[in-house]
Amino acid sequence: MQRLKCKVQYDGTSFSGYQVQPNKRTVQGELEKALQRLHKGGMVKVYASGRTDAGVHAKGQIIHFDSPLAIPLIKWETALQSMLPQDIAVSCFEMVAPGFHARFDAKGKEYRYFVHISPQRDPFKRNYSYHYSYPLDFEKMRNASESLLGTHDFTSFCSAKSEVEDKVRTIHAIEISQDGDLLMFRFVGNGFLYNMVRILVGTLLEVGSGGLSPASVKEIIERKDRQFAGKTAPPQGLFLWEVFY
Repeated sequence: MQRLKCKVQYDGTSFSGYQVQPNKRTVQGELEKALQRLHKGGMVKVYASGRTDAGVHAKGQIIHFDSPLAIPLIKWETALQSMLPQDIAVSCFEMVAPGFHARFDAKGKEYRYFVHISPQRDPFKRNYSYHYSYPLDFEKMRNASESLLGTHDFTSFCSAKSEVEDKVRTIHAIEISQDGDLLMFRFVGNGFLYNMVRILVGTLLEVGSGGLSPASVKEIIERKDRQFAGKTAPPQGLFLWEVFY
């Protein structure tokens, strides 16, 4: 038995999230179905660095699984990819130690969120960005983001549905950049709570549109209450970009 690690990319549009759910199409479900076919009906459990919600995409999700198959490492990508649907791709296979875990060994993650800033909708961007038609003050958003850097209790930026007790996380970097009519938020941290990135984006957009002041972000953190932060930005603009080990 060998433990394999690989990178998974997926278009989350047609999935009900990453994690297996009864009677729903999920990324984990498709991966395990493909591995079952490859293993002639044998069940193979897949473990990921974390879950993503319905509509959320991944450029650099990391998974691991155990397999008894004597497939050369360089042939794993072709073998598994041939069993997968077009909206999932696997790459960068490597053998890891038996104790490696895609989730618990992760040291940090990078997420990117894309906003389409234009008065007009673009049907070709609707699945990969959040259409936002209001004017934005980028300088105010950048000033507000400085208060989010470092180690904080991010209860205010976490879904009330979260069952995690420890809501202290560290954000190492936040970048806000524009390329044409696409605005990109880049977040790098040691970990992120349920809906945290989407709430951060929603809050920064409210700062940019004048609904909140840049100085209020520090107060929102201190309140540790979800109702004081901005709206949760929709899922389609979010990408799990990279996982660090």
